[in-house]
Amino acid sequence: MRPVLADVYAAAKVIAGVADRTPLVPSPYMSGVCGHEFLLKLENMQPIGAFKLRGALNAVAGVQAAAGVTCCSTGNHGRGVAWAARARGIRAVICMSELVPQAKVDGIRALGAEVRIAGRSQDAAQAEAERLVAEEGLTEISPFDDPLVIAGQGTIGLEIMASCPELETILVPLSGGGLAAGVAMAAKAIKPSIRVIGISMDRGAAMYESIRAGHPVEVEEVPSLADSLGGGIGMANRLSYPMCRDLLDDAVLVSEEEIYHAMQVLYYEDRIVAEGACVVGLAAVLNGKVNITGPTATIVTGRNLDMAMFTRVVTGQDVVLGDKVIEGKRYGA
Repeated sequence: MRPVLADVYAAAKVIAGVADRTPLVPSPYMSGVCGHEFLLKLENMQPIGAFKLRGALNAVAGVQAAAGVTCCSTGNHGRGVAWAARARGIRAVICMSELVPQAKVDGIRALGAEVRIAGRSQDAAQAEAERLVAEEGLTEISPFDDPLVIAGQGTIGLEIMASCPELETILVPLSGGGLAAGVAMAAKAIKPSIRVIGISMDRGAAMYESIRAGHPVEVEEVPSLADSLGGGIGMANRLSYPMCRDLLDDAVLVSEEEIYHAMQVLYYEDRIVAEGACVVGLAAVLNGKVNITGPTATIVTGRNLDMAMFTRVVTGQDVVLGDKVIEGKRYGA
């Protein structure tokens, strides 16, 4: 069943004191760009460095099986599941593709979880997670297509609306849709008139393409500065796809070059270190891809990035993403 606002309030009790109440702060620079108050929800301040801890805590709290938990992850969900499993003293096996940055793999192992690298796509990693469920009795925690995960991510919407009731628009990084579905559901239940817009990269945006097609579709996964937004949504998606389809007011794409520049903006103007996936909302505004008519917020989703890559971006150097080269440009030049 689709989660509802009551489920989000229940999730808020589960995560209370651990993963709740991250700051919502103004960005003077972005406010000047769009002509309206622009707020940043700093989920990069979570204990694991990403919003995914909310959904993972809520979902793992509902697991009864003693064998442990598993999941397919591009990094941050796996870190959240590993953290939540360690807190409960149960086994966690995180399945990832070869495209996941090593920094994220190392971070998960540091939390005591096992990591299984399977193939060059999230579909291959998902298949390994399903094998662990079938053969070893682990309980799978989906990164997005799980009612407890969606409700957990929806607590971000609760906090944003409580802090800024006059808000008109929320810009949400869009990947598998757990974050977008939860935030949109919670925010619209509180204020039906609010706009929620999903933002993704223009290469391998599975949820965006699925919404356009009218059903879940597969996309080719390629390296991206917004690697956290990579991966499919599952051809048998039960929850996050229909919720995003029904609840998002729009979905837009930004290019790698636009993400590169927005990472520089967030660093130099707001002094924030964040993943490429975090800045897609800023990129959309900076490039006129969304119409801002009033107070707006976006979610800075995490800080678990490859610092060597980040250094290249903020110092204006070229960045190689598979067969694509982003030509470097120093900020302000």
